Amino acid sequence: MKKKINLKEYFDAMKIKINDLNIRIFHFNIIQVNTLICYDETKSGVIVDPGMSSKEEQQMLLDFITKENIDVKYIINTHPHIDHILGNEFCVQQFNAPLVAHEAGLPVYNNANRDGAQFRFPICEYPMYDIMIDDGDNLTFGNQTWKVLYTPGHCAGSVCWFDEKNQLVIAGDVLFAGSIGRTDLPTGNFQQLITNIKEKLLTLGDETLVIPGHAETTTIGNEKMNNPYL
Repeated sequence: MKKKINLKEYFDAMKIKINDLNIRIFHFNIIQVNTLICYDETKSGVIVDPGMSSKEEQQMLLDFITKENIDVKYIINTHPHIDHILGNEFCVQQFNAPLVAHEAGLPVYNNANRDGAQFRFPICEYPMYDIMIDDGDNLTFGNQTWKVLYTPGHCAGSVCWFDEKNQLVIAGDVLFAGSIGRTDLPTGNFQQLITNIKEKLLTLGDETLVIPGHAETTTIGNEKMNNPYL
């Protein structure tokens, strides 16, 4: 017998509030990427990994941003895999905000339409990055400051974003609840990924909330104790 889904719990899990930071999580496209809208009381915000693959998903994102009156300051890609960048063109055109990513991901990014064909994703124009970030850089919006942690291994150009004030890390496909990013795709490297997780993420503090690129959230402490890859 299938477990009945509690819709309230499901939708509550898509909303996170820590201090003055609000995070709304959307699950977009057939791969169910976690697209994040993060904003604070100033109404300044960022979009992380816009994965919309249809006009309906684009409208969902636009409706939320319009309803909350969010001023989008940046559009961020944690890494250039197709499921995380499908909405880049829409967001850049709609919000006229700079696209932020790591330069090392450009070879993968430039082949996005080729890689998307296997999933029958629509052919898109992928705008060039406006801001190239690197390890240790800071990005500020509203009252928030996030630090770049360069963490390749799942994909060239992979970064995580650490919010020290609110003790959270946006991990892309580097670290998941009970798992890690796959390394069998082009530019993947298992040992590099494990090293970066241990040196860049597991040192952040056990209470640090991890928001991965797919599925549910976790904490650094929980992954230290229970993740079989670590």
